[in-house]
Amino acid sequence: MQKNIFNKNLEALADKNLKEKLANFKRNNFETKQGSDPLDVNFIHQKERYVLYNNTLSELNEKLDLYNDKYLLYPVLYFFGFGNGILYKVLLQNKNRQKIVVFEKEIEFIYLSFHFLDFSEELKDFRLIILDVNNINYTHFQILCNSSPFFNFLRTYFLDIHCDYYEKFHNDILKTNETMQTYIKNSILKFGNSSKDALKGIENFIYNLPDLFLNYSFKELLSKRKSTYQNAIIVSTGPSLIKQLPLLKKYTNKATIFCADSAYPILAKHDIKPDYVLSLERIEKTSEFFNNNFGDFDKNILFILTEIVYKNTPKYLKENNREFIFIQKIGDFSKLFHLKDLGSLINTPSVANMAYFIASCLKHKNIILIGQDLAYSDDGFSHPQDYHYKADCESHYDRIQTLGYGGQNMVKTHEIWMVFKHYLEEAIAKNNKQNIQTYNATEGGARIEGTIEKPFKELCETLFENTTPKSFIQLDKIAQSKKNELMLKSFYKTQQAIKLCEFLHKENLYILNRIYFLMGDEKNFIDLIQEIENHKAKLTRVSVLKELTSAISIQFELNLARIQVLNPKTQEDSFNKMLLWIKECLAFIEIINEHIVALKVTLETNILNLENFLIENNFKKYIQKIKAAKLQNHYLI
Repeated sequence: MQKNIFNKNLEALADKNLKEKLANFKRNNFETKQGSDPLDVNFIHQKERYVLYNNTLSELNEKLDLYNDKYLLYPVLYFFGFGNGILYKVLLQNKNRQKIVVFEKEIEFIYLSFHFLDFSEELKDFRLIILDVNNINYTHFQILCNSSPFFNFLRTYFLDIHCDYYEKFHNDILKTNETMQTYIKNSILKFGNSSKDALKGIENFIYNLPDLFLNYSFKELLSKRKSTYQNAIIVSTGPSLIKQLPLLKKYTNKATIFCADSAYPILAKHDIKPDYVLSLERIEKTSEFFNNNFGDFDKNILFILTEIVYKNTPKYLKENNREFIFIQKIGDFSKLFHLKDLGSLINTPSVANMAYFIASCLKHKNIILIGQDLAYSDDGFSHPQDYHYKADCESHYDRIQTLGYGGQNMVKTHEIWMVFKHYLEEAIAKNNKQNIQTYNATEGGARIEGTIEKPFKELCETLFENTTPKSFIQLDKIAQSKKNELMLKSFYKTQQAIKLCEFLHKENLYILNRIYFLMGDEKNFIDLIQEIENHKAKLTRVSVLKELTSAISIQFELNLARIQVLNPKTQEDSFNKMLLWIKECLAFIEIINEHIVALKVTLETNILNLENFLIENNFKKYIQKIKAAKLQNHYLI
């Protein structure tokens, strides 16, 4: 009978590695002790005679009392330690509990528990998720922090220890909890951390509209140059860069060179011509990397910009006749314009991530990273000595440790670099499955998982040995008729967005007045909550707002989840819970309304650049017609 239960549990277990480990489990350090009560199951070490529980039933009841009181409405719970598993079997009888995640170090406890208790239904439905701490990887944490319902309740996360026995795994518990906290932070940051930054990006995008169609399209770049060359070098501005420049100069003509904007003036100083220079940031400071004139050096270099770069970047490039194209940083706002030929960046929080993404799109089989330290040098510098700004310009961040290049030591880094590293490692893992090799030739800084660490000299001598000098196919510019069409469509979309902001502002004022009027009487609460829910549902359909308000909306929903899990025990508790929910929604709608007003002003101000350009090119009558057009859809554009 025990064998049948074990096999049933094993078959329901989704984790293949854990399933195989349990199926082949041989070691037997513990024996099972069954008391008169079916719930009194303890494990005793055969040699040293220490036990899993000091008092099995008492400890079980204590946990159940806690979780059926304070944590009754928590949909997701996290524990370190599976124990005999009975706690989780009982807790999952409450349908409020959608998921229980258990991290386990002692595989034998799972093995023993699987022989006497049937968890198959809970395992099949993924309501019970067991993770082997000895064999856990980033994919597990990604799923826990990015999918529903885990993401929805990240603010209610805490890791509980199953029982006192597990205190012996203190370091594993700390490491598991710290890793979860890191992935939680990264998951939330995916939606942005500042509406001010998002608004600045929209401002830059609208202002840049006339230049988006000036030269070539990203689609044209891929069409003409995909799979042209096998080898690519990505040049970043970590403190180790300078030592690699002599070799880079020697082999310039043997690989496609992708260069971060900050590395561009450094390469120009050393007369090393990159093929592509990339720029991603929306801030004015980044534009200054292009406030120069390198003359013939810039010939045949293609500058690739995101649509949200600061307006001075295309301005400086035009002043010195440098060729540039745009690619979209996949923001919800720019997506509304349907500029598919511009392409879309995915998961590229830094210019180095952007370079890696584009090198992958162009199907280079070998991608070499240099200057990609993602860590401080031994003397505390964040950038090389030739950096446009100070070499220690990022020295003000709080420092944390991570495993260094070579895997033998720890190096100092900061949280933002670790986010860049996280996304880079995800992209590298995907490329590895497609036989695209990534080599880390930085020879310093942080270890980047998934890369092959080799000296730059060795890579140059082996990969470039039989490589012919590179020569790129010339790209064709966007046809003038297509440019005119895209600019008029973009002007129309912007005018529609302005009208939509006016409409939404009026709707928000109406619902805000309703909330202020009705929230004073408890009898109105249920109807008022439904009215607010309906209005929130409408706001979530507004594509124009998503990029600007995504960070706020996510923070709001995560805060609401903390209210949702409160367990009211009296009528007064229920009243306070509903009032707290209404006040949270009130503050949210007020903030959204402020952002709608700010968005309208930003669009009206920055579309003038495109409007003036169209007037100069004899499209005045089209402008008047577009401005006179009514709002076509009250929620979507």
